Amino acid sequence: MMITTDRTDRSDDDPTPDINVLLGLSTDESASQTTFRIGDLAREFGVTLRTLRYYEDRGLIQPERRGTTRIYSRRDRARLRLVLLTKLLGFSLTEAKQMIELYGRPGGKKLQLETALERFEEQRQILEEQRAEIEQSLAAMEIAIRHVRGLLDKMDGEG
Repeated sequence: MMITTDRTDRSDDDPTPDINVLLGLSTDESASQTTFRIGDLAREFGVTLRTLRYYEDRGLIQPERRGTTRIYSRRDRARLRLVLLTKLLGFSLTEAKQMIELYGRPGGKKLQLETALERFEEQRQILEEQRAEIEQSLAAMEIAIRHVRGLLDKMDGEG
């Protein structure tokens, strides 16, 4: 019997982008560029075209349409970086959108940073609690595996 887990609020299994890229700490090769095509952003951030279209459907990015071509602005690129950052840190896309949308409010940049810091600290605590629960589950799993293996070995020895 195969047990699967539901991966809700995920677009697909893209590889994890580099945290330094997402925080803007690494060299920005696109600094002078003002518009981007879907393939440009997919390559830069290591995501699929499907992921970008999914984020567009969710209202996280809003590229301009020129016929069938999507043209992404620097704003879209920045929003994508924030989406991928929040996703990497364990937030849902809904939470990512809420934090991103703070930027448009009065005093938005500072409000966004203050809120992000608060939410990051809360999320760190949640992740630390989950890690403790996972470590406890793994320890229990190891005991259960040894027990079941021992029962099977005993049956094999008797039969």
